[in-house]
Amino acid sequence: MPRSTSSEPLRYERKFLITDYSHLEVEQMIKFHPACFSEIFHERIVNNIYFDTLGFSNYYDNVEGAPDRIKVRIRWYDNLFGAVKNAILEYKIKKGLLGKKESYNLLPFSFDEHFTKEHIRNAIAGTTLPDSVQKEILSLQPTILNSYTRKYFLSRDKKFRITIDHHLTFYRIGYNDNNFVNKSVNHKACVLELKYDSEFEKEAKEVGSNFPFSMTKNSKYLEGLERILFNS
Repeated sequence: MPRSTSSEPLRYERKFLITDYSHLEVEQMIKFHPACFSEIFHERIVNNIYFDTLGFSNYYDNVEGAPDRIKVRIRWYDNLFGAVKNAILEYKIKKGLLGKKESYNLLPFSFDEHFTKEHIRNAIAGTTLPDSVQKEILSLQPTILNSYTRKYFLSRDKKFRITIDHHLTFYRIGYNDNNFVNKSVNHKACVLELKYDSEFEKEAKEVGSNFPFSMTKNSKYLEGLERILFNS
């Protein structure tokens, strides 16, 4: 993997897919948690375009539980459509239960029903992305667009970070003929992610045990494909 403009250490990301409580109820549980979580950032909308091979190899690696797997996406915040500034190309890398992100800054581009491969080409042209990364992203196909609202929390000892995602919305996307009418919204669930460095694994079990729901395997990418592409 070529060197990126931003790289994280490997860490755990424990996910909880919650359907029995609203996101507002989950927020209250977090605020009254013994680890004393507090909100650390303003609520914002997260947008992602996911990319995969023509044979959906990244999808099948995730379904089959391959120990080493990857997801490729372009992420930006707030308005889904219109001028996109500060977009980031991310490689989300999983090695067993540990994961990290390799990130690359992109140039601004516009995002609407006229989205094509040329928008991606222009977003990477003139950047410091290694040639190998540019060639790889242009060899992949956009598969799913998703959008959700996220809140951020940090424990008092700063060892544990939590995000809550709700209003999960998924769209079909390609390099041609996008109207973004074909979408699916998951109104019933929210996703809590507990994130921490590997050295805090023992303490994390206690943090997780204070929630009235169990850790689950969850991937917004897999959910989006199965809602929009594979069940259409």
